[in-house]
Amino acid sequence: MSETAPETGPGSAPDLWFSFVRTHRLMIREIERRLAAAGLPVYAWYDVLWGLESGQDGSRRMHELADALAIERYNLTRLVDKLETDRLVTRTRSMEDGRAAFVSITEDGKVLRKKMWTVYQATVADLFLAHFDSGEQQDFSAALARAAEAARNAGQGKVQSKA
Repeated sequence: MSETAPETGPGSAPDLWFSFVRTHRLMIREIERRLAAAGLPVYAWYDVLWGLESGQDGSRRMHELADALAIERYNLTRLVDKLETDRLVTRTRSMEDGRAAFVSITEDGKVLRKKMWTVYQATVADLFLAHFDSGEQQDFSAALARAAEAARNAGQGKVQSKA
């Protein structure tokens, strides 16, 4: 069976998808560049720190954090190892289930996350949000939420029809 190149061009579904992926990659690249220029760690650290800080009492189980961030657990373990070495997070075992690990953000982690947010937020505002009016932002956000929910449901074996 031979594969053909996806149909592309103005208005085609693959064009929208590839434009979205490319824009995301370019945005992350620029966020990374600006974080480095400010002497701050990589973007992935921000994601983990925010995922923890937004959890109940600044903590989450490792598997819950991986799910919240849509990241593979083995990648998360490596990130948490680095953050723990820098005393930005702590890791503890569950008293009820010794297999379950909890990760918590430290005060130093909160301080670093806020510094990173200043750079991150400004980049997103300048290079992404500035190109959409408030109605477009709401529509785009709603469409992305629907797509994310469909992907989550597909991963759990649930079928979802287009609304």
